[in-house]
Amino acid sequence: QVHLVETGGGLVQPGESLRLSCTTSTTNYSIDAMGWGRQAPGNQSELVAEITAGGTTTYLDSVKGRFAISRDGPKNTVYLQMNSLKPEDTGVYFCMVDFTPGLRAWGQGTQVTVSS
Repeated sequence: QVHLVETGGGLVQPGESLRLSCTTSTTNYSIDAMGWGRQAPGNQSELVAEITAGGTTTYLDSVKGRFAISRDGPKNTVYLQMNSLKPEDTGVYFCMVDFTPGLRAWGQGTQVTVSS
């Protein structure tokens, strides 16, 4: 059974920061990539950031230079540091974990609202 726990969402003003974290206690599988997606009202879901087991990161163009993804391997935890937040960053953020072999799991989501 796969279990992901996300924390760190909230309401902030434009320009402020938030840090999301996601931990999995699943031990039956090895972990490959980890990441974060988001779903904004009326929009399609999108993958915001991803980090491979080797530490290679990729970002959605609109968050490059503002967001930073990192992971703590021994803790099976992935983080998303979000700086200079904008109203268009508002949405539900979902943790993503790729387990080997070939299993992708998503968390339950945490709300991020950027508003003045």
